[in-house]
Amino acid sequence: MIKIALAGNPNCGKTMLFNALTGSNQYVGNWAGVTVEAKEGRLKGEKDVVIADLPGIYSLSPYTPEEVVARNYLVNEEPDIILNIIDGTNLERNLYLTTQLCEIGIPVVMAINMIDVVKRNGDIIHLDEIAEHFGCECFEISALKGTGVKKCAKRAVELARTNKGVPPLHHSFDDRVESAIHLISSRLPKDCDILHKRYYSTKLFERDELVQKEFNIDVEKIIHDVEVEYDDDSEGIIADQRYRYITSCIDELRTKSNKPTQTENIDKIVTNRFLALPIFALIMFGVYYISVSTVGGMLSDFVNERIFGDTGVVTVGLSNLLMSINCADWLQSLIIDGIVGGVGAVLGFVPQIFVLFIFLSFLEDCGYMSRIAFILDRLFRRFGLSGKSFIPILVGTGCGVPGIMASRTIENENDRRMTIVTTTFIPCGAKLPVIALIAAAFFGKAWWVAPSAYFAGIAAIVCSGIILKKTKLFSGEASPFVMELPAYHMPTLKSVARATWDRGWSYIKKAGTVILLASILVWFLSGFGIYQGKLIMVEDMDDSILAFIGHLVKGIFTPLGFGTWQATTATLLGLVAKEEIVGVFGVLYDDLSVAFSALSGYSFLVFNLLCMPCFAAVGAIKREMNSPKWTLFAVFYQTFFAYCVSLCIYQFGLFFSTGVFSIGTVFAFLVLGVFLYMLLRKKKEPSESKLKQN
Repeated sequence: MIKIALAGNPNCGKTMLFNALTGSNQYVGNWAGVTVEAKEGRLKGEKDVVIADLPGIYSLSPYTPEEVVARNYLVNEEPDIILNIIDGTNLERNLYLTTQLCEIGIPVVMAINMIDVVKRNGDIIHLDEIAEHFGCECFEISALKGTGVKKCAKRAVELARTNKGVPPLHHSFDDRVESAIHLISSRLPKDCDILHKRYYSTKLFERDELVQKEFNIDVEKIIHDVEVEYDDDSEGIIADQRYRYITSCIDELRTKSNKPTQTENIDKIVTNRFLALPIFALIMFGVYYISVSTVGGMLSDFVNERIFGDTGVVTVGLSNLLMSINCADWLQSLIIDGIVGGVGAVLGFVPQIFVLFIFLSFLEDCGYMSRIAFILDRLFRRFGLSGKSFIPILVGTGCGVPGIMASRTIENENDRRMTIVTTTFIPCGAKLPVIALIAAAFFGKAWWVAPSAYFAGIAAIVCSGIILKKTKLFSGEASPFVMELPAYHMPTLKSVARATWDRGWSYIKKAGTVILLASILVWFLSGFGIYQGKLIMVEDMDDSILAFIGHLVKGIFTPLGFGTWQATTATLLGLVAKEEIVGVFGVLYDDLSVAFSALSGYSFLVFNLLCMPCFAAVGAIKREMNSPKWTLFAVFYQTFFAYCVSLCIYQFGLFFSTGVFSIGTVFAFLVLGVFLYMLLRKKKEPSESKLKQN
């Protein structure tokens, strides 16, 4: 079995190349940190060739989980060849990793990606010069368009099969540094793999903790002598040596045009200090407005009315069929009221889901969403937060589970936990039907409802971050946030369609499994009750088991404006899957407006957007936190925060619209006062005595 490792910087197009070579359905996001584990796939048409998609990294230093995963694979798994993917629009940065890959001792083939963008910018990359300087074959490719991909992969396989791949040239450092590395190399054990000696020696010189633990060799005096001579620490010396080499030869490797690139011209506007946030707000407003209130709304109306509605094709057709075969009344009720009413209500929003995901996939793939992380880092850092925390939030717009998992890319443990706690505030795809339902039922599909739900999630994340960062649990400096902004490009129809389908299909599958079972359960609990110790069918749902359960806890939600047993049970079952809120109302109500006012409906919407996520997301939180206590904290904080926000929305709305002042209004003012205090209070700085101790 031949192993090929794909290695490169974040945003170099590595995972897109992996999908092109293997036919994988893995989604490609256009920002740093999407790939957090090594993934493998078989090369198309080659049963004996395995390709590993390693995490995007900038170096082989053990500072991030991605770097540890990548270097462990390269050193321990020993692939037959490394396919080094390089972003041709940012040659200097990418070649820094190349200098390290060449030291490992494994054959390397270099693939200069985004060559179409390079040529459009007027730049010229000299492949022969690159091959000469790094001692390995070099190819031009465009992973997006498929240009040169097959040729590059075919050559890598040929070199691996014929064992003609030889370790590439590693560039030399200054004589004094080379002498120190050679001396360290001579002290390595005799059984040390000769291919990796250069790599191990350099890492020992850098005081790499993982390599130091592996060999336990005392080379401190060798390192110290060089540090004194260069007046720098050993890691800085090696980094400087690498960049000096790249700088010295970059003009031979590339002829660069002096004209501004298309990406630079666009970024002057969309990342402008004053225009960036308003542009982002307008774009997201447009996305949700089109998805919910116009195009997506019209398509969903058609599906709801013509297919799953009371006079829809599915409902009428099944009713006639069941009546023609004299089906039992209870079974007819189960199929029509339970399954079609519940599952159909959820499936009716599929068009809106797909329209939303088309827009989000386009924005991610074209390179705009990575700019949002960069833009918000400037805002977040004012409050002690990091833009790196926003990457999981962007992932979470599709589904909270991968969003929570994406927090692995955050090195600072406090920041990582805080990100996990707040990520699911962002409306995911499962929450969109709830947004659309409330917007249609109470606000006539008003343009502002759906965008307000999205920005309510953003506000909850920002405010929670500011508050939590001031507590002992999450205090500390924000994680450093460094990322390359990819060049803008027009996404292919195939990539957008695949990303949209992957996200949308998971929603449909949930409707056919979890939502189906939950709808059957709702039908049963709402149609049966206990009378004199016996289970009987009831004509009035107020006498049902579901109503009994709802009545037990509905008082909790009365101050929020939706203290009915129907709304309570919908909220509780929404913990299984947020879409089920729509399914419950599909079974219990023909007209939702009889249960809510517009104010209580919006309060209900906000609570269900911000409260604890579905069970699948809670499971992801538990896995990532690796602690029951932290999981309980996350669930409690999310639900408590949602309750406080909904309380203020309903009580203040009621007070200012009708003049009603109650004990609920008092509590709402108290909550607002505490919230403003926590938000605006100054962060405690360490005392002078503590600083001296540290």
